[in-house]
Amino acid sequence: MLLPALHTAGLSAVAARHDCVISVPHVIGDYVHRGAVLVEVHGGTSTPEDRRVTDLIALGPERTIEQDPAFALRVLVDIAIRALSPAVNDPTTAVQVINHIESFLTVVGRAPLPGQYTPAGDDGRQRLSLRGRAWEDYLQLAVWEIRDYGATSVQVCRRLRALLEALLDSLPPAHHPAVRAEMDLLSAAVERAFPDAARRVVAQTPDSQGVGGRSRG
Repeated sequence: MLLPALHTAGLSAVAARHDCVISVPHVIGDYVHRGAVLVEVHGGTSTPEDRRVTDLIALGPERTIEQDPAFALRVLVDIAIRALSPAVNDPTTAVQVINHIESFLTVVGRAPLPGQYTPAGDDGRQRLSLRGRAWEDYLQLAVWEIRDYGATSVQVCRRLRALLEALLDSLPPAHHPAVRAEMDLLSAAVERAFPDAARRVVAQTPDSQGVGGRSRG
């Protein structure tokens, strides 16, 4: 089963009632196999009833976007790479999806993403320990497969370059190394895909519309 959501307020209340810290060792969206540890309880004056805790954790056959923004990004990427498949060969649709991915990455890149969340209860003490995704996780999910499937498309390469340069302009410096690493990987992909120097220069030129938009420079 998948882990689509947690009732964080309820878990925090249970932890406060038993004066303990509840830790969830899975990220929202993870597959949790039968018999896996679902939660860990640390410390406390008493042990919460299993059912009282597990009732606050949703398990189901599918991921949802309510608490799992990575799933929304996954859906966008899937649309883009499906458009780039040989059977469809529609890079313009992929570029349109990249527009939405850029908006997503800009919003997420401005949010604090500590990777591990330790929210306090109403009493001001830490009551939960929850795993989360880092900025690099979202960035890699957003561009890796689109780059791989679209490496031979001038349109996709130019739009990806424009996306990465836009992130450098809009996001905090702490995120810049990850973005520059993706730019290097994109450059390497273009080098492999375009042996002709003139076409390589065109494919390396950032363009917010893929081909036909105003180049950044």
